[in-house]
Order: sequence, then structure tokens, then C-alpha cells
Amino acid sequence: MHGRPRKAPTPEEQEAFSVKASKLRSLQSQFLQFHHAKIYTKEALDVSAKLLESNPEYYTAWNYRKLAVQHNLNLPEVDNNEESVKSILDEELRLVENALKRNFKSYGAWHHRKWVLSKGHSSTDKELLLLGKFQKADSRNFHAWNYRRFVTTLKNIPNEKELEYTTNMIYDNFSNYSAWHNRSVLLSHLLKEKAKGYSPKDNVFTEEYEFVRHALFTDPDDQSGWFYHLWLLDQTVKLETLLVSSWPPHGSYLSLSVDGSFGDCSLSPFTSLQTNTRTLPLILYFSEAVENICSSTVVIECENIASNELVWRSLSGDGAGSAQAWLTYLNFPEEHAHSEKAYQVKVSLVCSQGNFSSTGVHHGDSSHIEFSVSVPPRRSEHVDLKNEGKISWSDESFCSHDTQFLESVLVNLFHLERTKIDETVVDYQWNITTINNEISHCRELLSTMNCKIGKLTLARLLMAHDTLMSNAGTSLRNVSHHAEVLQLYDDLKKMDPAHLHYYQDEYSIVLLKQIISNQELLLKHCRKYRDPSFPRINNFCMRLNNLSLSRIGSMEQLLWVQVLDLSHNQLKTLEGLEVMQLLSCLNVSYNKLCSFTALEPLKLLRSLKALDISYNEIGAHSIDTRRYLCSSPLNHRSGGDWKTEESEMHCAEVAGYWEAYAIFKDLNLIQLDVIGNAVSDKKIKSLLIKLLPSLKWLDGESCR
Repeated sequence: MHGRPRKAPTPEEQEAFSVKASKLRSLQSQFLQFHHAKIYTKEALDVSAKLLESNPEYYTAWNYRKLAVQHNLNLPEVDNNEESVKSILDEELRLVENALKRNFKSYGAWHHRKWVLSKGHSSTDKELLLLGKFQKADSRNFHAWNYRRFVTTLKNIPNEKELEYTTNMIYDNFSNYSAWHNRSVLLSHLLKEKAKGYSPKDNVFTEEYEFVRHALFTDPDDQSGWFYHLWLLDQTVKLETLLVSSWPPHGSYLSLSVDGSFGDCSLSPFTSLQTNTRTLPLILYFSEAVENICSSTVVIECENIASNELVWRSLSGDGAGSAQAWLTYLNFPEEHAHSEKAYQVKVSLVCSQGNFSSTGVHHGDSSHIEFSVSVPPRRSEHVDLKNEGKISWSDESFCSHDTQFLESVLVNLFHLERTKIDETVVDYQWNITTINNEISHCRELLSTMNCKIGKLTLARLLMAHDTLMSNAGTSLRNVSHHAEVLQLYDDLKKMDPAHLHYYQDEYSIVLLKQIISNQELLLKHCRKYRDPSFPRINNFCMRLNNLSLSRIGSMEQLLWVQVLDLSHNQLKTLEGLEVMQLLSCLNVSYNKLCSFTALEPLKLLRSLKALDISYNEIGAHSIDTRRYLCSSPLNHRSGGDWKTEESEMHCAEVAGYWEAYAIFKDLNLIQLDVIGNAVSDKKIKSLLIKLLPSLKWLDGESCR
């Protein structure tokens, strides 16, 4: 436990264990007989007490004690007899105390003591004294700290007094992680209540940064203070403005191509969108997960569109709950199908008590985005996508854009990004000053020693600084520490190989931020398809291949992307791509996808036509511990979209391939590549052809 190597028991210890196990088995056998027969006599209670005092982790015995207490409290001779009731409950408290002496980290024992006290017949006077004994034995025991919060609530002890106690415990031992955690809980309550002396919060946090700094500089390798520092950092960068991105962007003018083609290949992805229907996806992306996005919190003003009839869904995979990205569809009527029609759309976020972020912060003042949509008449010659040739992802198939055109498009992107923030005015001066101060102190510390958690904190501080600066105003947006942060994560991968995968994930997120937030770098990754005769290929292709990415990030800035190449990376999941509702062509070949369940986010992409998942590791692992949950008849996360009759219809054919069935059954792919995976055989290919009636190309060969 906690990095301590296990030692093989000596023969004497092994014999003692065997004797103890034999006694426990005998007690357990007697106890289960009483339990199954629902016997709650004194003899039965004595047996369960002996069992729990020997093995406090036996949850069934604790549950039996609860049943026994309830039974005995309901006896006629006990009912309304306060002395008898107190006697029964005091016996339970005595048993818990004995069990905790055996193991003071027993979940069952602490929970049982809470349950007894919640009955309201026991005195809480001795509880803090008991806690004092346990916290003296182990001041970091989080069970005792959790129980302390429960007791202080029952006794109505002020948070200010408990904060003083916590401060003394930290002074006694600043390595006390549980005390630091308790401090964050108490301060959260005091700040929320705006208690006297704890407002404004800027002054409180300034003092807290100084307080924790003493611990960090005393022993930089102790992680307790660093975790508290991370909590302070989170409070410092918490933004009031939650809406950060949308599709279509604010101020854009979008032209739909309802015949399925792009037509003029000179159009940018911000002015043209191909669709086979008169439907436009509307995406709202927030800085953190929010809930209760619906017609009462989001009002759409547009001719012939009823806002109260629109259905919003979260793009988190389960179709409900809270999410950063929310989606609805705007359906433009057929009555103007023979003439071009321009629609003005206004989307207003209504300030509502029900619109919360995952951290409980309300959305700011009412804000809105506006854009225009032009729906042209249908062409008489409809483009038949099924007769189209296969797409090639080779380097030779792509070429550079005209620099002048590309720069004009990307300038438009960065301009639109600046206008995404709502109208709430937020003063970031204290936040930026505080983060700059902490960066200076962290650099000072690292100049004297090579501390890995110090480097990690510096990386987080620099990214927090960039986030605050990007929201502070246009004049500050070109300041970036991405290169330094990437170097820090490179150093950490060498210093701490045990956490290599975590550092690589963080490195990937920062690298994507660096590319997408810098116009010059983004230019290098934007290509166009050489063959202009492909109607489903927009001329604007984002190629993020060969970057060693292990995780996807910055999705809020990629909502406009329709063709994406993520090949030759280290991705194990496609989590995050579900928000890219315009995506029509995706290449994730030569990655580390281990199962079809890693493709779960793609189920939500209606526009996806071409998918390359070749040369991954799908089917190579008999037990894939990294797999992502996939909707199935046995999984409630399917959202009720699994049709039983379909499952029975394909039962024989999908045997062994239900994951593939669950992923591909709702897709409308024209081109698919699965070659190079362990699972790629004739049976799976046959299943895919039947599942995808629109499929024309499979592994580069015609399948119809």
C-alpha cells in the first residue's frame, strides 16, 4: 500500500493467519445462520459483535446490526422508553469504538457510527474527544476528518472555529493532506455564505496563497500543500463567462448546399456547408459542463422556426445530464425549396436559476449570438454521392492552399473567436496579477532544486495565465507560454516515467492549443484536396497527423472542421470528436485504438461519410482494460435507442461483434477502411457491408 513492498510471511505468521482464519470462518458460519433466520437475540448479537471486532470490514455484519437495532427499537417494551433506546444505541457506539481500535480506517465502522448518531438519541459530546484520540494516532486519517465534518454539523460548530482547528493541525504537520482538504471545504462554505471577514474572496485567496507557500518552500517534495495550491489555482481561474464557442459562429453568414455538394471550391468552411437536407446543426460550447440547456434557457428567434419545439441534447455520449457541448437542429421549411431564402437567426442564452455549471456557477447575464443562413434552391441535377470514387489520404492527395486565401479565412476565424464571449464584463486584473506572482515564486523555487511537482505546477500556472489573458482583451491574446509548457512536460516525462501517459496526454492538449491558437502554425496544418471533383470533400482539410497525440483537445475551436486527418498518432480513444458535428471525412489510421468501443463518439456524427480506422489495435487485446463503455442491450447508457427487434434480427450474424454492431448500425458511411486490425476478417467485413447499406468502398475495394 502506498508504494510499500509486500513481504512474504514467515512460517510462524502463516500458521497464526491460518488459526485466525479458522476462527473467523466459524464465527461467520454462526453469524450467517442467525442473519438468514432473522434472529436478533442477545446470543446472535454477541456473535456478530465478536465477528466485527475481529474483522471490521465485514459489511454484511454491519448491515445485520442495523436490522437488529431497528427490530429491537420496535419491540413493545422498548417503544417510547428513552432509557432503553439509548442503551441499545450506546451498545452500537461501543461496538464501533472497539472495531475502530482494530482498524480505524474501516469504512463500515465509520458509516455505522454516523447511522447511529443520526437517530438523534445519542450525545455528541464525547465524539470530538474520540476523534482527538484517532487523529492523534493518525492525523491524516480522512475517515476521521470526514466524520469530524459530520459531527461539527450536528453540533452547529461554526466553520470559523473549525478553520482555526484545521490551521493548528497544519502548523503541527504541514504534510497533513486531509487537513488541507478540510481547509478547502470550510473556505468554500465561508466564501459562499460571505461570512464576516471572508469577503471579498480576492483578499482571502491572497492570504491563502501566502499561507500555503510556507509549506511548499519548506519541503517542496511533499505533495500535500501542492494539492491545496492546485485548489486555489482552480478558484482563481474560474470564469464567470461560460459560453466560449458556437457553430455557426457569431456574426457569420452561412450558405447551405442542399444538393450534397460544395459547388464552388473557393468557399471557406465558414461560409459554406454541405447537407442533403435543409437542416443545420446548432452547437453551443461552454467552458465547463452545464446542465438544463433547453427551450426555456435558450431562445431561438428565426422565421418559421418554433424555439419551444426544438430539442436540445448533450454531446457527452449519454444524451442527458451535464455537458460542455449542446446540440439542436434548425430545420428550414420546404416552402422556399425553389428560391433562395435568407434567414436571420438570433440565439439568446437566458439567465436562469436552473442553468448551472458543474461547479454550481450560474451562467452570466443574458447573452446572444447572431448569424445568417442562406438556403438556395435545389439543383435539378442532384449529386449522387454513391457513384463517387474513393478518397485517398496519402500526402500526394493534398496540397497547400493559396496563402492569401488561407490567411483571409483564418483571420476570419480568429476574429469570430474573439466575439464568442458574452456581454458580461469581467475584471481579470487580480486573477492575472495573482497568477503572475505565483509563477514568479514557482520559478524561484525551481531555480534552487529540480522538483517534479513544482514543474507540473508551473506548467499549470502558465496555462492558467494564458487562459486568463485570452479572455482579458484582444490586446493580450498574442501572449503565450505553450512552448515553455511543452518543454516542462518533456522534462517531466524523463523525470517521472511512472506517470508518462498522464504527461503525454497533457502534452498533447497543450500542443493542440498551440497549433490552433496560433495563425502561423495553423496555416501549416491546413490543406486542400487535389481532386476538385469530390463533392463531399471541402477544400479546407485539417491535417493533424504525425504529432504523437495521445489525447484530443481544443474541440471548441474545431467546430468548423469537416475533413480531419489524425493518422499516425497515439490515440486510444476518440473522446471529444462528438462535438464536431460537421465532420464528413475522418482518418484515424495508425493509432492505438484497442476496440470498437473507442469509436463511441462517432455515433453522434450524422454527416460522417468516410472513415479510416485501419492499422490500429482493434481486436489485438483479449481483455481491453482501456475500452470505453459502449451502448448495448445490457447497458443503460444506450439512452433507449437500442431496438430489441433489430438485435434479434441480427443475433446470429453479430455474435462476437456486438460492439461493432452498436457503433456502425446508425452510421451512413460511404467509405470505410478497417484493414490492419486484428479483428479485420471476412466475417466482420461481411457484417459491415450488411450494416452499412450506403457503403461503396471497404478497404479500398468496391463492395457493391
